[in-house]
Amino acid sequence: MTTASVCTIGDEILIGQIVDTNSSAIARALQDVGIKVEDMVSIGDDRRVIINTLKRELKKNSIVIVTGGLGPTKDDITKAALARPSGSKGYVEHPGQLAVVHDILASRGLDMLESNRLQASVPDTCEVIVNALGTAPIMVFRFPQERFGHPATLYSLPGVPHEALGALPQIMEDIRAHNALDAIYHKSIMTFGMAESALAEKIAPWEDSLPADMHLAYLPNMLTGVKLRLSIYGGRKEDEEKRIEEAFARLKPLLGDKIYAEQEDDLQHAIGRLLRGTGRTVSCAESCTGGTIAALLTSVPGASEYFLGSVTSYAIAVKEKVLGVPPEVIRQNGVVSSEVAAAMAEGVRRLTGSTFAVATTGLAGPAGDENNPVGTVWIGVSGPAGTQTFRKQYHNDRKRNIERFAAAALDFLRLAILNS
Repeated sequence: MTTASVCTIGDEILIGQIVDTNSSAIARALQDVGIKVEDMVSIGDDRRVIINTLKRELKKNSIVIVTGGLGPTKDDITKAALARPSGSKGYVEHPGQLAVVHDILASRGLDMLESNRLQASVPDTCEVIVNALGTAPIMVFRFPQERFGHPATLYSLPGVPHEALGALPQIMEDIRAHNALDAIYHKSIMTFGMAESALAEKIAPWEDSLPADMHLAYLPNMLTGVKLRLSIYGGRKEDEEKRIEEAFARLKPLLGDKIYAEQEDDLQHAIGRLLRGTGRTVSCAESCTGGTIAALLTSVPGASEYFLGSVTSYAIAVKEKVLGVPPEVIRQNGVVSSEVAAAMAEGVRRLTGSTFAVATTGLAGPAGDENNPVGTVWIGVSGPAGTQTFRKQYHNDRKRNIERFAAAALDFLRLAILNS
């Protein structure tokens, strides 16, 4: 099977100044064309380290994709580092990339400087894929078998995310043209409501029964739950699809409604599928989540069909005057309580006329109170079958607690809709 390494270059990544989003996008694109990513490496702006790292990765993999370090400033040393292992004797100016540089500068009313012109200069050992979105070219270095023990290709992309991602279709087309690729088949199901460890224990007999060439991955996420992904490398696509479908069919009875999607997905889209076209609607009342649930629900295209509105009732006065929570309920039970969560859900449902409503009241942090430690949330869900409340306790920082509160609320809402 053809394998690849994805490398990022730049001190700004290693010191945490920027977040590397290029690597995940490149890895997904490689998987889609049948290439297994074996390594992801981040390298600082050190010419010697860049050269040694890329040589090592080229020895291990047939394809190496590099992003970053291609700019007009003196600290961008990637081009010189790439020239070394390729045996370059000098640089040549690429007219196609030079034309793009000229057009970009002209559109901004800028004159061509020598540093700009140098962007179109590349080692004489590389091929060029013109970067239409920026000034730095996409360089392709091809190495014969005797250089690293196997044919290898190195692609050097700009580090700017929209330029790197914009180049991927051309890179994948070039990879297909120069490599015999095996099929990779993945399928995922999405689960929520069970921790990764508990999930692994519950499905252990099923996992142990999987054939040796079928690989299971647990991919947890606070907002989307635990994704279970089965992968098979090689084989005929139709055969492998059928085998994975059969394996997941044996899993579904074990997990029941913990499964909310049979593809990569999130809870808000799952709720949208349950409501769209049914005439049923939803609203929410949020205290501790501060509008996060509403933002997630309305991030789904077409949500206006079923999402009616939200009240961010952060203050007690808004809970009482807008949602109609009786003051004595708050006085007797406290703001963070089952009774208040229920009254909030019923209040916003009554206010908007929605079929379902979800509400949250809790303490995300940094402080708790004598009855509710930090990370406590009460969730109320109201619908045609009545109102239920749920208490959850998390142990994260404020931001993550809010995210987990919102995800748990969406899941309880999903279950209420599913079971109505």
